[in-house]
Amino acid sequence: MAGGSSRIPGFYRLDVRARRERLAARGGLDATALAALDTGGLDVEAADGMIENVVGTYALPLAVAPNFLVDGTDYVVPMAIEEPSVVAAAANAARMVRAGGGFVTRVSNPIMLGQVQVVDVPDPDAAARRIDAEANAILDRVRALAPRMVARGGGPVGLAARVLSRPGDPDGGVVVVHVRVDCRDAMGANAVNGIAEGIADDVARIAGGRVGLRILSNLADERLARVSARVPDDALGGAAVRSAIAAASRFAEMDPYRAATHNKGIMNGVDAVLVATAQDWRGVEAGAHAYAARTGRYAPLATWRDDGDALVGTLELPMPVGTVGGAVQAHPGAQLALRILGVRGARELAAVAAAAGLASNLAALRALATDGIQRGHMSLHARVVARAAGAGGDLVDRVAAELAASGEVKVDRARAIVRRLRKTDARATLPGEDLPEERP
Repeated sequence: MAGGSSRIPGFYRLDVRARRERLAARGGLDATALAALDTGGLDVEAADGMIENVVGTYALPLAVAPNFLVDGTDYVVPMAIEEPSVVAAAANAARMVRAGGGFVTRVSNPIMLGQVQVVDVPDPDAAARRIDAEANAILDRVRALAPRMVARGGGPVGLAARVLSRPGDPDGGVVVVHVRVDCRDAMGANAVNGIAEGIADDVARIAGGRVGLRILSNLADERLARVSARVPDDALGGAAVRSAIAAASRFAEMDPYRAATHNKGIMNGVDAVLVATAQDWRGVEAGAHAYAARTGRYAPLATWRDDGDALVGTLELPMPVGTVGGAVQAHPGAQLALRILGVRGARELAAVAAAAGLASNLAALRALATDGIQRGHMSLHARVVARAAGAGGDLVDRVAAELAASGEVKVDRARAIVRRLRKTDARATLPGEDLPEERP
């Protein structure tokens, strides 16, 4: 676990080298440890061992968001993302939440579901009863397929059958068997898939049918992360801001079109943490959106309410993550990100990722409720555009400031500003000399 407060005022004003020094000192890392990030934390040889047909590596910016206080512990949160403003907004929201005591989380046991589909079942209802009656015997046999997970206190812990269709329906008699697997600190996809395949012949024989699909479900609705936060008015910006955020939350609850964007803002924070730590962020995304629609109507994953002189927010979503196995072990950059974060297991990682999601949601709603989303976002986006236009050094800030002030944050305009400022700087350096006009 990392040491010291995650509250690092002025961190964003430091240059990259100074940020690394502060981060290394806080986390007890060797000063050179962060130099591994110069190549994206992954060399081509390691990448070639992770996936097929490798031709190189593809880097994203890796940043850290300070200020996070989760369940009484300070975290500096690594985030890998290409979108401007997400990291700054999450850090700012975490600072507001910190004033109310920080994020409070509750993470369920790491239960994943494997599915075995059995088709051509002549009597699905009787088959489901027979499978349920033999569930314990099936589990006893299949535990041998995950000995290391069982040794750590996990492995298969439950099994149940459901009838999906009956003879006479378009698919005939279909039974699906869910095997519940405690994955401990692993995300568990490979283990769950192996277990599902391992019980398939048994359950098909008992059902009197034929094996269909055998695979985990990404709707991990028994592996949930819940997080709440209380933000006092004086940290938030006043009672009017609080009421506006609560109203924006109700808008998302009434309208699935708004809820989709509301949830995207949550996933900005969640996904950035998951990418930084080499998690299956696509699986988490799929599960999150399926969970948001679990009632038959798509809804927000987080809600905010007025509570006296404070704003209270809650978020709940499936969070199947791991700190052992898979890409986590193969990616040196992910291992470094976990060291920076200082988590001790998958449930702690899930808690921090969920907190990052709620922070990102708060920041987005506060921006929408006050100045609008564009003001802060575009000022940071202007720096990206300035660099894309060829600006470097202190020219980046000058071009970005002019772009943001103009309201026209476009590459063509940035190029024109770069040409003008360079010409002006050159004339100032060589007084008395007229430079030739630049042709269009």
